[in-house]
This record gives sequence, structure tokens and C-alpha cells, in this order.
Amino acid sequence: MNKIKILCVTTLILLASCKQKAVKQSYLALGDSYTQGEAVSESERWPVQLAKALENENVTIAPPKIIAQTGWTTDELKKGIDEAVLDYPYDWVSLLIGVNNQYRGYNLATFKTEFEELLTQSILFAGNKKERVFVVSIPDWGVMPFAKNRDQEQIATEIDNFNQVIYEVCAREEIAFIDITPLSRTVNLHPEFIASDGLHPSGDQYAAWIKEMIPIFLNSTDD
Repeated sequence: MNKIKILCVTTLILLASCKQKAVKQSYLALGDSYTQGEAVSESERWPVQLAKALENENVTIAPPKIIAQTGWTTDELKKGIDEAVLDYPYDWVSLLIGVNNQYRGYNLATFKTEFEELLTQSILFAGNKKERVFVVSIPDWGVMPFAKNRDQEQIATEIDNFNQVIYEVCAREEIAFIDITPLSRTVNLHPEFIASDGLHPSGDQYAAWIKEMIPIFLNSTDD
């Protein structure tokens, strides 16, 4: 009889342990067309691909909450966040914004102020756990077929300037900065990195991005 009781207790403990391990971590992705996945299917969006790829690393992430729209600048993302229904804190928060500020010729100093505000919000949404926030650099759209008749060198320089601001803010705040810009500039070697609209990254390019992101999750430690 005692052996049966011990077996039952052991089984319950194992079931409870499995249930605990199966708890999915929440993830909030903030951004613009790149985070929304313009010109790719929903399954090819990089936040969705990231969550799927992490399953192979035994990191279980719930379907990401995405607040992003094509064309959004920093101030428009802020408005989108203010209008969204958020159930924070989230276990993870990502931020990718700025390309439309550059595209529209917006002031870099203003971008810095607004980006700092967005990053502060991102940290808050992660329960003030800076190690659970990561920022992705702005890809270079100037290398895409869409920009073939534009000043690609100028676009690259401006993108670099915006990314430098982002990097410096992240460094000061001790936030992980994922630099995918060099990858975005390899479309001449990887034509499969170009989406059907000739402007945005393809699902294949996003898959290359997430290889740079996965170590953040694997190196994280729970409190």
C-alpha cells in the first residue's frame, strides 16, 4: 500500500514539474513594418519565427503580442502603444523603430528623445528587467531594388547615424543591441533576402536575423 502511495505522489510531482516547465513566456514586439512583417506571411514575421525557433532550444514563448504598423515613426509607435491594450509585465520586450524617421528626413535629435521614451516604456513593460529587453538595429533599405534610383550611399550614411544613436542609448541603459544591419546589406549575395515588394526583408532574411537574437534568450537567467 505504501509503495502505491509513493508511486502516486511521485507521479503527481512529475506532472506538476512538467506543467511548470510548459508555462509559456510572454513576449511583446514593438516596431514598424519590419516587426509587422510587411510583404511576408504572418508565420514569416521575425517575432513569430523567433518564438518558433526558440522551441527547438527548449524555450517556450507564447505567440507574440505585436504592436507595429507599416510607416510608423517613433511618435506614431508611441501613439499606437497608448491606444493598445497591454497585459504587462511581459517576460520579453523587443523594440525596432526609426526607419521611417530616416525616410521622412526627421530630425535626429528629436528621434533620440522619442527613442529614449520608447525604450523607457519597453523597460517598464518588461517589469523593469533590462535584461529582458532587446533592441534591433534599423536595416538598410537603400540596398533594396526599390531604392535603385535613389542615393544609396546617403541612405546608408543616414541609417548608420540613426543606428549610432540607438546603440549609444542602449549602451548607456545597458540594453542588448542586436545589429542586423550588416546582414541586411548582403542582398547582393542573398537575393532570397528580398521580399516580393522589392523593399522589405523576406522571411529568409528574418530567419537570419533571429540567429543573432537567440543567444539573448539562452543566456538569460531567471530571478
